[in-house]
Amino acid sequence: MPTPAQKPVNKPASKSASKPAIKDLRGLKALKQDLQAQAQLAAQQEAERLAAARQRQAEKELFKRAIGPVKALPERHAPGQRVGLRAEPPAPVPVQHQLDEMAVMREAISDEFDVSTLLDTDDALSFRRPGMGPDVLRKLRRGGWSVQGQIDLHGLRREEARDSLSQFIRDAHKTGWRCVRVVHGKGLGSPGKAPVLKGRVHSWLIQKKEVLAFAQARPADGGAGALMVLLAQS
Repeated sequence: MPTPAQKPVNKPASKSASKPAIKDLRGLKALKQDLQAQAQLAAQQEAERLAAARQRQAEKELFKRAIGPVKALPERHAPGQRVGLRAEPPAPVPVQHQLDEMAVMREAISDEFDVSTLLDTDDALSFRRPGMGPDVLRKLRRGGWSVQGQIDLHGLRREEARDSLSQFIRDAHKTGWRCVRVVHGKGLGSPGKAPVLKGRVHSWLIQKKEVLAFAQARPADGGAGALMVLLAQS
């Protein structure tokens, strides 16, 4: 039985077949020109590479001449040995500034200041600066001002109490407080049962420019052992 005719299979042409064969002198001349162009391109790239290398070398030489001869630092530690780092320096605390401020506070309020002529003649020995009406003291005595802070000077020595009170008044004024309470005590634990700090506190407060007035506190707020102090607006 006759078999059907098989169809011819088309095989892909090889890469060498895609290149045109050199058949004459014209083709040979074109190939020569192509090779010359490739050689020129390679030569140009090599020249550019050499020029860049010469430029880098020239810059290195210029840097060496500019800085002069160098010498390697001696090794302080053996190779591989861990270097001990120094401890961090302490924080830059302005100690001298703090001491200067403390000295200013001590000079600003003196223990030799005579306040007898400045205090009112009532039993509570109240104080108000010129221009402050008597109603200010009545309001202080009655608790008409809201107390925004207080300091207790119990158990402090004279210098400690003076510095603490001065700093407290300054901070309270900067904060914007208007009324504060200063507890100086009744002196029941002092020799002779005399209020040692009471007179001192009166003198110190009068010398503070932030203080406008003060009066003895109500019994519920400390009575004869405390003062209600009115501060100027910050």
